[in-house]
Amino acid sequence: MVSRPPPLRRATRQHADPVATEPAAAAEDGKEPVPAIPVGDLMMPEDDEDLATLDELDELDDIDELEDIEEHSRWLRLFQSFGSCGVSLLVHLVGLLLLAYLTVPTYDRSVAAVLEAVFDPRDEDDPVEFELDPQIQVSTELTPTSVLSGPSADVEVGAAGLIGTPVLDQQVLAEMASAAEVGQISIDHPLAHAPGFSRLIAAVPDKEFKGDPRAIIDDYAQAMDRIAQELMWMMEKGPLLVIWLFDQSGSMKDDQQEIHERLNNVYLQLGMFGRNQAKYLETSIVCFGEGYYQLTQRPTSDLEEIRAAIAAIPEDPSGKEYMCQAIIRAISTHRDYARRSRRQMVLILVSDESGEQDDNRQYIERTVQEAKEANCRIYVLGREAVFGYPYAHVRWRHPQTNRVHWLPIDRGPETAFVEQLQIDGFRRRHDAFPSGFGPYEQCRLARETGGIFFMLPSVESNLVRGEKRRYELEIMRPYRPDLGRRDEILAERDKYPLRSIIWQCIYDLNPHRGSEVARQIEMRMNFSLNYDEFVRQAQAEQAKARNYLVYLARVQKALEEGLHHRRQEADPRWQANFDLIYAQLIAYQARIWEYGAACEEFIRNPQTASPTRSSGRVLQNWRISTRKQTLTEESKPYIERAIELFEVVIENHPGTPWAQRAQWEKDRGFGVHFQPHYDLPIKPLPKEKPIPVPKL
Repeated sequence: MVSRPPPLRRATRQHADPVATEPAAAAEDGKEPVPAIPVGDLMMPEDDEDLATLDELDELDDIDELEDIEEHSRWLRLFQSFGSCGVSLLVHLVGLLLLAYLTVPTYDRSVAAVLEAVFDPRDEDDPVEFELDPQIQVSTELTPTSVLSGPSADVEVGAAGLIGTPVLDQQVLAEMASAAEVGQISIDHPLAHAPGFSRLIAAVPDKEFKGDPRAIIDDYAQAMDRIAQELMWMMEKGPLLVIWLFDQSGSMKDDQQEIHERLNNVYLQLGMFGRNQAKYLETSIVCFGEGYYQLTQRPTSDLEEIRAAIAAIPEDPSGKEYMCQAIIRAISTHRDYARRSRRQMVLILVSDESGEQDDNRQYIERTVQEAKEANCRIYVLGREAVFGYPYAHVRWRHPQTNRVHWLPIDRGPETAFVEQLQIDGFRRRHDAFPSGFGPYEQCRLARETGGIFFMLPSVESNLVRGEKRRYELEIMRPYRPDLGRRDEILAERDKYPLRSIIWQCIYDLNPHRGSEVARQIEMRMNFSLNYDEFVRQAQAEQAKARNYLVYLARVQKALEEGLHHRRQEADPRWQANFDLIYAQLIAYQARIWEYGAACEEFIRNPQTASPTRSSGRVLQNWRISTRKQTLTEESKPYIERAIELFEVVIENHPGTPWAQRAQWEKDRGFGVHFQPHYDLPIKPLPKEKPIPVPKL
């Protein structure tokens, strides 16, 4: 029930300001306090004539009668001024309301019943009492949900947890009073002040934004379309300076040609044809290898000049890729120009390698810092890293000697430090087993600067043991590598005993850390066709195999001592690392037993083979190969245990590189035998104009 306001009091000269600006004080002598009335509800007298008019009001005995007269005259004048047009408008308005009522869907009566239980119109003046569910917990944290669902005004909470009378903000009351003075309050459209698309883009905190370290694409066409989209979004914030940084290695020639052909589509999508729109996008082309080269004299918007610069990228025969230093140089060279011209900076790295390892370890953090300080996003068009291994190998046949070379290229690993064994059971790895992620340094650069690492899954035709696999994103999410700083990752190692044990096992069996270690754990794979030479080679390898078995057994024991730490490890990636390495150590012991037995069997029963084949290939040597058939009883317990452990890896980590690698190890077979190896006849290297072996 709405109470009637108090009677209007007569204004006198002794009360120049009859309206209280603060809430009324407590009443004297037990009387009720007079509530404050907003300024806009009364008109202040301005002269003596107004005061006289107010004095005449005292002759009326009843103030309510005056109010009724004024109210009646007001409505009469309003109706007279309404006219026929107003009557028509009123009729149409009533019709629209009727149509709206008929088209409104019927409310759910269950909801209405609940509302009636809380707000009963028959008992409007009485407070509503209800009991809270005792199972509901009081939230003590400020979350987005609690902010959006909670009351917007300050409230008083009683001892029982019920909400009391709202305490309104005095600043809001003052603003309402000020609006009442001018006689109107305007309400804008709900979306009148909503930020536009450009403001939303500009509101993103670039320095806090993390990029995407794993965007799988099918080809360069998809990558270029995505880059065009990214650049278009950035252009909503202002003009751009794009730096294309190309790897100069010989293996990148095909990639450079494809980008050269597709670059036209990128700039077409951006609508950048014509020098009159040069203020929106400028491009610079640079390349790197052992050195750094600027191919455009200055940033340009001329598409033909850009394409000509890409076509002119020279090949670097050194085989060196100082990636981090090149990125630092490119950013520092263009930084002042971008600042003067008020351009955002974007660097697009195009490389099929992860760069020199020493350069990466020394300069990766400085590169990240340089890019962040320049507010430069880094996008990478790169290749998938080898699973737990720094290298991949490209098969290259020498055109003058016919000899086949396996040329190493830096293609990984996907982690700051290798987390897999660097051997395949007989020697250092030569596979290109996919990891599902890009190289650590390139992914870290993309993520930390708000860019994207585009991973090309295609396998080069001449890549040794290359495989094309695509792992599901959701399956791989728990197995993501740590892309933090190397020093932080190294410091974390001491907190996790299992990780320390795994790293120590990998280090002890790493053939890349020294020639002496490599000689002990790398077995010969090719043997001479001459029987006497074969015997000398085989006996030397048998002695080395016995020492190798001791190495493997020692590492296995160290890993087993940390088995209880495996149960405490919560990271699925490190669980999978332990499971796979443990199974491999046992499987490799079985194969080394079979390796020594195969050497002994060949010495006792030499094999023979045809010296030539119809294709013109000749017998080159005897080569070690694996098979399912075994020769010794000593290897059988190892084989049974290894198969059991590989199946556990496949079951516990399905759809991951660990499961695929375990299946590959299981399918290789555990037996060893000699196979004749045929190839084109080897020629001597000519003395004049010899072709050097390339370095990729």
